[in-house]
Amino acid sequence: MNVLIIEDEKALAYEIELFLSKNNFVCEVCFDGRSASEKLAVNLYDFVLLDLGLPDYEGLDLLKEAKKSNPEAACIILTARAEVSDRVKGLDLGADDYLPKPFSLLELQSRMQAITRRKFGLVNHIIDLDGFLVNLTDRNIMYHTTSVNTITKKEFDLIAYMLLNKNRTLTRAQLSEHIWGSIVNDDYDSNFIDAHIKNIRKKLSVFAPADWLETVRGLGYRIKTIV
Repeated sequence: MNVLIIEDEKALAYEIELFLSKNNFVCEVCFDGRSASEKLAVNLYDFVLLDLGLPDYEGLDLLKEAKKSNPEAACIILTARAEVSDRVKGLDLGADDYLPKPFSLLELQSRMQAITRRKFGLVNHIIDLDGFLVNLTDRNIMYHTTSVNTITKKEFDLIAYMLLNKNRTLTRAQLSEHIWGSIVNDDYDSNFIDAHIKNIRKKLSVFAPADWLETVRGLGYRIKTIV
């Protein structure tokens, strides 16, 4: 999932980026409001982590821009401001959560996971797909009691992202952008995503047909049913 980190404390920004990248997020970092505003205008993100105390921009104004240009993005405010009014304003403007500084990176990750579950209506983090048990927290797949250990990190990312968007057709460009962080040219993108889906099906077919992973001709892919 794509994350935009907007934080003028460079050491903290890099620390967040490193931690989230190790936990399979695709991160971009901005140290000021102007560059963040430019990125928000042209890119789509799953999460926006926003420091309110930017040197060149009012953080709450940037939050408004984020909600307008990236309405589906979850926004978490990172702030050293002690005033409750600032936090209330942020939540009123559409922020999904806030973390007062200093904060634990593990807590940040936990809150991001909780927001993801709420956003996509997931009650459990283990999802049963015709006998394939996908654990979104531990990032593994079991077929009944047998581990499917041939699935790569990026292949799991594809399955997880389609699960979060269950019964919704995702284009190859959408899958590329949200998993790899960029949209490549159409021909290359098509082959790239198709190859990954083919590999996933081949690996899962050793255990059972993955009929729930559906190709939507001319459009893309979707996970069509969840048991």
